[in-house]
Amino acid sequence: MTTDLQSRPRGIGSDYEKVRKLLGSYGPERLEELRDEAIRAFAAVGIPTTKDEEFKYLPLRVLEEGQFASAYGATVSRHEAESGAIGKIEAATIAFVNGQAAPELSHPYVLPGGVFLGTLEDGFGVIADVLDEHLGKIATLAGKLGTTNDDRFVQLNTAYLSEGAVLFVPKGVVVETPIHIQYLNRADHGPCAIYPRTLIVLEADAQAKVVESHVGLDGIVFSNAVTEIWLGHSAKLEHCKVQIEGEHSVHIAKVGAHQEVGSTLTSNNVNFGGKIVRNDIDVFLGGEHTETWLNGANVGSGEQVVDNHTRIDHAMPNCHSFEVYKTVLADKAQGVFNGKIFVYKDAQKTDAKQTNQALLLSPTAAINTKPQLEIFADDVKCTHGASIGQLREDALFYLRSRGIPYAEARSLLVYAFVAEVLDKITVPDLRDSLERMLFEKLRSVSELPPAEETGA
Repeated sequence: MTTDLQSRPRGIGSDYEKVRKLLGSYGPERLEELRDEAIRAFAAVGIPTTKDEEFKYLPLRVLEEGQFASAYGATVSRHEAESGAIGKIEAATIAFVNGQAAPELSHPYVLPGGVFLGTLEDGFGVIADVLDEHLGKIATLAGKLGTTNDDRFVQLNTAYLSEGAVLFVPKGVVVETPIHIQYLNRADHGPCAIYPRTLIVLEADAQAKVVESHVGLDGIVFSNAVTEIWLGHSAKLEHCKVQIEGEHSVHIAKVGAHQEVGSTLTSNNVNFGGKIVRNDIDVFLGGEHTETWLNGANVGSGEQVVDNHTRIDHAMPNCHSFEVYKTVLADKAQGVFNGKIFVYKDAQKTDAKQTNQALLLSPTAAINTKPQLEIFADDVKCTHGASIGQLREDALFYLRSRGIPYAEARSLLVYAFVAEVLDKITVPDLRDSLERMLFEKLRSVSELPPAEETGA
């Protein structure tokens, strides 16, 4: 049986027919139709170009060249998993290597009764009703406001849906131990493509903290990740997504969240790695009195491209959203920030605040920023602000006049700029590790000569 594609995808997605049978071995048979529908939808539009509004600043020609083969298992030792990148986090951990479950790297903490942390495949045997209700239903823009809604990379991920992670927390349960969903990538036999999928469901009054990490160990990887989050009545979730891919890798990710009445979502999105990086964070406020906090910290150097698109759908009244994204760019790095806020007709008493700030450390770094508000209600408070600049010379002079070398002075100022976001992370091991990584990243950036010597 084939999918009868009217137009076959070039590059990424072109090997679907070859791996379709293997994909069918994961999960129930009903997923096969879901995968086939998804690849047909992706093939109909293909890999975006700069002519596509939602991707106009993102160079993705590398995905057309066909160099990324479907990934297969690689060997990663526990020492490598715990000593590299973000290091060891005291957490209940489920690990994946090249998209395949790696139980030898997992840490099965004793979790409260009723909590499920496992693979999608295991989830269909234990909590099939939860997966049937939510998997593939959250990370979609179908039926929502907007004229340029684009789900193609969600469709691509769904087409290759296999092993993935599921966290289910039943009604009223508070998970004190952080949850770490760890995706490790190693392309030691040539460039490869992986498609991580994560589903997080918290029922009414449940609480949890989740770290989702994407770490590149070796080689060139195309990582197309999708995370779906459902928060029930008064549920609370802190979701920390950390991306530290290899210096030549491509990372395109979507986090789609749905919030019910009185729920609180805190999203901490941190990007320190990758060659081409794109994050879409989309949150639908489907109940009154919700709170949404979107925090982003991005550091790019060399020729990195870091693109963040956020979207908050205020569909119900009396909801609050607060957004702070900060980006530091050096060398020839390029940044993109597009922050959309939709306020629906019935969403009176909406309070939405958005702040986007970028720090450019070289004259060849650049960022394209676009705050975007579409308001269809009358009684609302919506504000947005965007600022782009360089380090203040008076602040540098103050530190240097007290004997602090230029490189260290600049690192301290940049660290203070980014640390405002990192300080919002309440998982101590993760926050400390990211602070160390930030200093290491800034140390190499700060080896550049002072601005007056470069003509900046």
